Amino acid sequence: MPDDQTPITGPIAVYVRTLPTGVVLDLAALRDLIIGDVIDELLHAEDTTAWDLLTQAADPEAAGASTREELEQHLAERASSRIPLYGTAGLDLTRKIRQALAPRAVPSQRRTA
Repeated sequence: MPDDQTPITGPIAVYVRTLPTGVVLDLAALRDLIIGDVIDELLHAEDTTAWDLLTQAADPEAAGASTREELEQHLAERASSRIPLYGTAGLDLTRKIRQALAPRAVPSQRRTA
């Protein structure tokens, strides 16, 4: 069974969590980085575009779907979206996924009479 507690290391830790039917990639470190990027953008002193869009989107009378979409686009352009894998980290990730997805024997069920 793969070691679910050991991450693929690098600037962004990636955990491979085994499920009965597959795997889940735990990207909590990427999530935290993205949240930090969004907060940094909202608190940017020289450019208040994100804050202005957020304020407009929060006003139910003035806001439309386009304001929210514009805010999402603005933040998406500034938020992190890539996970660098250096050295053997890419191979380690591949190994963990392959190991987690390897076929396993399923115990046979007993018949009751």
